[in-house]
Amino acid sequence: MFCPSWSEDSLTVVLEQDGVLAVSARARAAGVREGMRRGGALLMAPDAQLRERAPPLEAEALHAVAMALLRYTPLVAQAEEDTLLIDVGASLRLFGGARALCRLARASMRALGFTAVLGCAPTARGAWLLARGGGGRSLTIDGMTRRLRRLPAGLLPPARPFLGWLDGIGCFTLAELRRLPRPGLQRRCGRALLDMLDAAHGEAPEMFDWITAPPGFKAKLELFDRVEHADALLFGAQRLLQQMTGWLCARQFAVERVSLLLEHERGRVARAPTQIEIVLAEATWRDEHLLRLLKERLGKIELAAPVIGLSLEALRVRPMTPPSDSLFPEPGGSKEDRERLFELLVARLGADNVLQAAPQADYRPDLANAWVPVHEKVRPAEQRARMPPRSLPRPVWLLPKPVALLMRDHRPFYTSPLRMVSNAERIEAGWWSEAQTRDYFIAEGADHAHYWVFRERLGAEDAPRWYLHGLFG
Repeated sequence: MFCPSWSEDSLTVVLEQDGVLAVSARARAAGVREGMRRGGALLMAPDAQLRERAPPLEAEALHAVAMALLRYTPLVAQAEEDTLLIDVGASLRLFGGARALCRLARASMRALGFTAVLGCAPTARGAWLLARGGGGRSLTIDGMTRRLRRLPAGLLPPARPFLGWLDGIGCFTLAELRRLPRPGLQRRCGRALLDMLDAAHGEAPEMFDWITAPPGFKAKLELFDRVEHADALLFGAQRLLQQMTGWLCARQFAVERVSLLLEHERGRVARAPTQIEIVLAEATWRDEHLLRLLKERLGKIELAAPVIGLSLEALRVRPMTPPSDSLFPEPGGSKEDRERLFELLVARLGADNVLQAAPQADYRPDLANAWVPVHEKVRPAEQRARMPPRSLPRPVWLLPKPVALLMRDHRPFYTSPLRMVSNAERIEAGWWSEAQTRDYFIAEGADHAHYWVFRERLGAEDAPRWYLHGLFG
């Protein structure tokens, strides 16, 4: 069961046909009570804000709540007295149990601007009665029966026309109502009362018309006041995002492009709505990332006119991709899997930290490769055509700068004397910019590790100089 939330300092009274229907905590402290007339409420709280009940707005709010709850289960139904029933039997393990699921539902209601009275029971009607009785949670039939037996009989809508008769015979609770003779109770109160009692206690089947998510999503929200600062619109945008998240989960969609319209005042000075469009590199069905993006966009917008309403629309969606437990795609995955991995890495590490190799047409090892951002296009066919022919293997790990080696007993030394195990690969290039004349060898150390070293070709009178340039795996 759901009702509008009050702020702690509000002094608000809701009226229906000139009678008080609901009051805020501050109005109750001032002495205003449900059932009072308008004049009595104003006498107790002259500064109270009086608001007439608006059934169309209540229906819109109930629909918004139903859309948000679709993120927890696709089975949501509307019941009597503006309540919602959700079947979470298949969702308990996914969300960590009934207690955790109730916390998530309450958090969703707070994000929508509502408070929630929750009832959780093995039967839908039992949960409805627990919610109407102030809330409670029972996961077994026996535990639910013990809780229900203490509730007043007047909670059942079919029993309310007969409360005078029930009070006269001393029947005040559901337990006492169940002990009455069923034939006489049916003749006096009708079959609907017995059907509801049986359904609540799991003794009769329950049938509901589940709410179906529409094929597309577009939701509107009218603001209670004119908003002149864009960053103050974030709470309203969050309410719309909650609904869109539920719709995406129900339809098994992920959104790639959304549009938020800021509607301005109408009339003689009417202005076209201000549009905020967000295009995502990776489709999502969660609202946390979208909320952060909207917060950044709203913080940079200067409103040309006050905003009186918001409208959110999912412009482009695609089927939801099931989440993977691993960061990297499975072997044999598609190109889309790899693209999603790259987008995720770029989003986490930054575009400058996720690079790809782009081989260059140069014989010099230092300049034979360049690293470019992963999103830049590199044509592999032309790379292979420009690559110089190789006669000897090249190391996977090339040092950023060659390291000069010591000489011991006329042999290069790197943690141990190095022994050449390959023929020389001569490289002479770069006469136009940075000339290199080197002889490269594969060397082996005492620990049998292999290194890529080169000897600079100098004049006959100069001693040779050796450098370490790469490491083999």
